[in-house]
Amino acid sequence: MQSARYIPFRKQDIVTMCRQELPSDQSNDEGKTSFNQFCDLLASLIHFEYHSELESLKNNYAPFDPNSDTRVLNSVSAEQKAQCQSDFAKGFAKVLNAANFEVITHQDLQDALNEESLFKVRLEVEFDDFEEVVFYRRGESQLTETITSFWGLRTKPLHFTNYDRVAVFIRFKDRAYFSAKNKIPMGFEPNSTIVKLFQNVPKADLEMLFPNSEVRMRSIDKVIIGTSALAGGAVVLITKLGASLVLLFALFAFWGGFRSEAVEMSQQHWITFAIGMGVFGGFIFKEWSKFKNRKIKFMKALSDNLYFKNLDNNAGVFHTLIDAAEEEDIKETLLAYTFLLKSKNGLTAQQLDDEIELWFKTKYQCTLDFEINDALEKLIRMRLVTSENQVYTVLSLDQAKVVLDEHWDNLFQYN
Repeated sequence: MQSARYIPFRKQDIVTMCRQELPSDQSNDEGKTSFNQFCDLLASLIHFEYHSELESLKNNYAPFDPNSDTRVLNSVSAEQKAQCQSDFAKGFAKVLNAANFEVITHQDLQDALNEESLFKVRLEVEFDDFEEVVFYRRGESQLTETITSFWGLRTKPLHFTNYDRVAVFIRFKDRAYFSAKNKIPMGFEPNSTIVKLFQNVPKADLEMLFPNSEVRMRSIDKVIIGTSALAGGAVVLITKLGASLVLLFALFAFWGGFRSEAVEMSQQHWITFAIGMGVFGGFIFKEWSKFKNRKIKFMKALSDNLYFKNLDNNAGVFHTLIDAAEEEDIKETLLAYTFLLKSKNGLTAQQLDDEIELWFKTKYQCTLDFEINDALEKLIRMRLVTSENQVYTVLSLDQAKVVLDEHWDNLFQYN
């Protein structure tokens, strides 16, 4: 399994872990206090930068936000709305990448439709309803669940891939498409964009995250219900309608000229036949109700599952993701700065990357693919690092705090 870019520790935990790695001459109380101040300044600057990203996402999403509760000051043309959708898609993808989410490929989605669901539900998705579909994931693990069958008499372990976080971006086709197909959209507006965030989603159940997924009976369920219906129906026909049906067929044969001997159906025969047909009709209704109830049971299992896996919807999603991206940036920058700070002669990008990944693996039993390029880019942009012959060195804590203070001063200077 490919190593993930996501750093599975809280920002405050990373601060604590980095503080423990300070050089010996700065590991005293004064040095730790100075490091904490540096961390606060760095986190505040990155938070301020992401505020503009959040405002951009909010403004671009506003024209098609299905949960908006504010008045519209100026109407938005179709061209402006399309441009906002395009800009939002780009900004949303940028934030997801910063939060170290990975795109779920089309092949993964197809595998999900073909694999057996952990919840014993078969779903069908009408992909033609969508103009654009992108799924993202973060955090991947291999888990095992015990699956029961034959009314609990048989159990077997099922190994599956689980995604800790899944973000969904879906844009529906326009109203003309749904009108041409005589389809009435349920729960969404044509040409709208929805974003959702889920947790702990098995790869085999990704299809349940689509808004237009429909529950279908599995083959085994159809066999069970069909076998029960055939056996029960045969019993009803033989016990309740057997004699009446024989007489009725004989009567039809006489009318059709296939039988010479006359057949008479008495009133008692007709009453018996009517009662038998009523019983048979009741049996058919019972079996149909059993089918509907089983489908309702599956739909409830699906809705219950989604209820506990859903983390956020629409505008709330990118608020959550902005926070996640901000934390990832802070963690990456702090780690790169700390390991350069403890290196006396500086490190190349590859040496720094290897050292941080080895540190996580040996000290915290965590295998990850550290985003060294992103971390160095941030340090260079903030002027906290210098390079010579591709060897990077960082400013001391006192010098770094001065530079970060200058960044703050520049941010609040008005032209």
